[in-house]
Amino acid sequence: MNLDLTADEMAFRDEVRAFLNAKLTPTLRQAAQRAASVFIDKAYSLEWQRILHARGWAAPSWPVEYGGPGWSDMQRYIFAAECARAGAPSLAPMGLKMVGPAIMGYGAPEQKAQLLPRILSGEDYWCQGYSEPDAGSDLASLQLSAVRDGDAYILSGAKMWTTHAHWANRMFCLVRTSRAGKPQAGITFLLLDMATPGISVRPIITLAGDHEVNQVFFDGVRVPQSGRLGEENSGWTVAKYLLEFERGGGSAPGLRAAFLRLRAMAQGEASGDGGRLIDDPPFRARLAAAGAALDALEMTEHRVLAALVAGQPAGPVSSLLKVQGTELMQRLDELALEGIGGYSAVDHADARRAGATCSFVGAEHGLVTTARYLNDRAASIYGGSNEIQRDIIARLLLRLA
Repeated sequence: MNLDLTADEMAFRDEVRAFLNAKLTPTLRQAAQRAASVFIDKAYSLEWQRILHARGWAAPSWPVEYGGPGWSDMQRYIFAAECARAGAPSLAPMGLKMVGPAIMGYGAPEQKAQLLPRILSGEDYWCQGYSEPDAGSDLASLQLSAVRDGDAYILSGAKMWTTHAHWANRMFCLVRTSRAGKPQAGITFLLLDMATPGISVRPIITLAGDHEVNQVFFDGVRVPQSGRLGEENSGWTVAKYLLEFERGGGSAPGLRAAFLRLRAMAQGEASGDGGRLIDDPPFRARLAAAGAALDALEMTEHRVLAALVAGQPAGPVSSLLKVQGTELMQRLDELALEGIGGYSAVDHADARRAGATCSFVGAEHGLVTTARYLNDRAASIYGGSNEIQRDIIARLLLRLA
């Protein structure tokens, strides 16, 4: 596996750097810096998406025929690394990285023609209707009912932990259309308009004090059959396909940027004996261990990248990368929390909003440390809990069952 960039790849890297330097505004950088979640507020993520879309770079993994740049796997990795290094805000993944590829794989021609351009432009902002009050990692136990009524389905039930449902105008949703046979066999994949009568959204405030997730209720909601993606009762196949994009690799560039921020913070923060935190032996050892884990994750991602370049599928290794990436994220959060010491108890909810001018105590890097720590506790749960991912690894990679 050769990790050296070719001349063409270095030229592409320089092109991306020049674009980021020219187009990434201070406001957008601050929005990313002060975000407590991987999900940036809609206003900033859409502003950045429109800038990227104007250049043709909003959807790095999309093929040219659907409006993507047609980049190689290495170009996509370089782009992600440069965006992380520059501090660019992340784009909402539900449309571009999740339902978009699912529509490409399973959508009818008219669905592709109607929906994909609106995802690229940001005209449609999507949320994901998967988890329910009694169906999280055991997603196959979902109960949101969809009963056929002429040319439509009538939906009754609820979804839980629905990220950005309060901002979304579209939802991709798993529903129960049959109770015969295995639970997975009775699930259908629907695309629906959030303005449909009978849908209501109730906010859930996270430990970090943010309104990011919601509970969504469906009371006799009528969804036309034209909103179905794939065949009836075949939604589980579509969902598994989509989850490969949700759990896939590519987290190392962002974690590398977080690691470098943490190291810079430790050079400025004081340790218990009055010296620099970076020189405190126990902290320095834990930081070094996290750096070694990051190196290992990067190498794993490069091995996957090399396999993809050779035409081999990622397969269940996406579960391994999901476990490694989310748990390393939490380790870095813990070190950052330790680094700011007593300032971790201060609530900076108003000061950490992008564009805020109110005063705060401590260093600016401490504004989001506690909120990010609290928010990222969920990272090892959403997208399929890490316990479930370890079961997949045991069965499909280690052949233990």
